[in-house]
Amino acid sequence: MLVSAALHALWNTAAKRSTRPTAFLFLLTSITALLAFPLFWFIPYRELPRELIGLTLASGLTHGLSFVALSFAYEAGDLSVVYPISRSTPLIVPLLAVPLLGEHVSHAGALGIALAVVGLWLVQTNGSVQLAAFKSRAAMYAYLMLLLTAAFSLIDKRAMAVLTRMPWHSPVPSTTLFYCLFTTISAVICLPVAWRRVGLPALRTDLREHGVSIAFAALITWLSYILILEVMRTAPVSYVVAVRQISVLFAVGLAMLTLGERPGRGRITGALASVVGVALIAYGS
Repeated sequence: MLVSAALHALWNTAAKRSTRPTAFLFLLTSITALLAFPLFWFIPYRELPRELIGLTLASGLTHGLSFVALSFAYEAGDLSVVYPISRSTPLIVPLLAVPLLGEHVSHAGALGIALAVVGLWLVQTNGSVQLAAFKSRAAMYAYLMLLLTAAFSLIDKRAMAVLTRMPWHSPVPSTTLFYCLFTTISAVICLPVAWRRVGLPALRTDLREHGVSIAFAALITWLSYILILEVMRTAPVSYVVAVRQISVLFAVGLAMLTLGERPGRGRITGALASVVGVALIAYGS
């Protein structure tokens, strides 16, 4: 989960730095789909249960819409508002995972989730976000991203439970093929939005000028989420989404190393709170 969080921070930093986040995210999912296309020959289609097919479609839809919401949020507002809202999933997922998936969250785990989220907010905002910012257009897209992230986290957890139970006769790991399928669906969802909002000439320009970095980000995203899917086979999704939010700390570390930024007292406090929260989650699980 920690490796996945570090990779997540890498590609999100690249997305925010891009001049056109909508184009970046669409090209990222499209390149992933193109790279994954040869693997579709190894999918045992006849063995797939209907439930898994439905979950794959639902995952692709929610992931695609989340990419659209995230790109709109990045275009409309500051990272310090968008990122902490959209990454507050650990506050919502346990409320749904316990009744829907029958998961159990210990007292230590619940405290760890709360500390991790509080730490995330402090690290990202340094305690300086104004109340009006939470009513902005960017915040509205971030709230939508938050709900969609909670949705696909629960869907993917259920899909991993189905995949773990069923026999798998393919040389390619099931998590890899599942990721390829829902990312391809996500690319289809993003296509009309990118076409209308950015336009074909701008997409061609971004692909020509930043194709290598986008392809690298696509590979990082691929590896990052496959690691999460593997963890979801055995770990409660409530813990998975909480620990993954530690990506914020890696993002701050990258900013320090590459941009010369120096964290203030609020961010240092938030970092410590997040580390303690992750430790409590590990203890509680």
